[in-house]
Amino acid sequence: MKTNFSDAQMNASAIKIANDILRKCVHCGFCLATCPTYVILGNELDSPRGRIYQIRDMLERDLSRPASKQSYKEEKTAKHIDRCLSCLSCMTTCPSGVDYMHLVDHARGVIEKNYTRPLPERLLRLMLSVVLPNAKLFRLSLVMARLMRPVAKYMPGRLRVLVEMAPKRIPSQNQVDVPGTTKALGIKKLRVGLMPGCAQKTLNPEINAATVRLLTRLGADVVVVDGVGCCGALVHHMGMEEKAIIQAKENISAWMGEIQSEGLDAIVINASGCGTTVKDYGHMLKDDPDWAASGAKVSSLARDISEILLEMGTEAIASRVIEINEKPIVAYHSACSMQHGQNLKTQPLELLQAAGFSVREPKEPHLCCGSAGTYNIMQPNLADKLGKRKMENISATKSDIIATGNIGCMVQLANHGNMPVAHTVQLLDWATGGPKPVI
Repeated sequence: MKTNFSDAQMNASAIKIANDILRKCVHCGFCLATCPTYVILGNELDSPRGRIYQIRDMLERDLSRPASKQSYKEEKTAKHIDRCLSCLSCMTTCPSGVDYMHLVDHARGVIEKNYTRPLPERLLRLMLSVVLPNAKLFRLSLVMARLMRPVAKYMPGRLRVLVEMAPKRIPSQNQVDVPGTTKALGIKKLRVGLMPGCAQKTLNPEINAATVRLLTRLGADVVVVDGVGCCGALVHHMGMEEKAIIQAKENISAWMGEIQSEGLDAIVINASGCGTTVKDYGHMLKDDPDWAASGAKVSSLARDISEILLEMGTEAIASRVIEINEKPIVAYHSACSMQHGQNLKTQPLELLQAAGFSVREPKEPHLCCGSAGTYNIMQPNLADKLGKRKMENISATKSDIIATGNIGCMVQLANHGNMPVAHTVQLLDWATGGPKPVI
């Protein structure tokens, strides 16, 4: 793709990177068939190729003028970029290696700084950025949502979606999320840090509990480091780059303290959306001389739970499998952040099979379920269509339970079907001696 950035623009590191990414696009269109929004809407502007053109045009324009003079182009560009799920299916498909993830992330930051959204939109985004990363505020919001359920149908669209998505039961906090170390059972093989997360430990704390049980059973000391909080993905994908950087630095500082004192062999993450972001800390902080090295170090240690379990060996799982009457048939849903963001496609399947489960994959496994962080809140109509489409394909597998590796997907799938949904690690924990998942 041809670009026309000025010499002054090219002095900026972000524009240099964007220019290199844009020039790799050869307009082939392979991305169209795998883009969820293009599949649903059939609009070129809602495809990766169409968005790349819009991003190029936006970055080449002079965005330094006052917000009051913004043109229709900025509003239109924001509309189509907002519709992007950041599922990154296009990156898996692209034969030219276009780094769409970093391009669209940069575009969102530019939009956030230079485009003034309507007031209701700004308020919603502000609320999400404050409440969701804060476990205490998030728990309080869920309690309030439960109280509002009886009148949810009378609420305007997005507020209604927020209330209806809230779980009927809010579990109590699990002790494994408190900073401290859980020792390995038997011979210690590894010492790993566990990212407790923010929304996940509120919505389903049993995922972390199952992770700790499984890892310690296989010989790992598991450390929850004080000071580790939200990974920053939520605000990062809303273009709030400064907030994302602050959250990233807080986590890096906490983990580096542990790395330099007791040492960590890996940082284990059991929410694939968080994993994709933590693995990108090195890129996010590459231009910061004070943080680049430590950001890269943390990224190099980040592992999805499926990766670290495979590094410990499938035989370690298989050797501990207990007898379970009528073991369920599992439909495996690969989260986009898992298969496209981290290129982890077969690892969870191998682990489930090693644990003795019969595993089935649905049609269109590359298409997003519509969760995508806050997408099902910000774009409820598109998310609903994708959720229904995904559940139709999963239901066709005639399985008994769905396994996936991301809390957002778990919530989205549970809200669009009647099949029980569990995290992959919950099933692996059960198969090797842990409790049966409470669905």
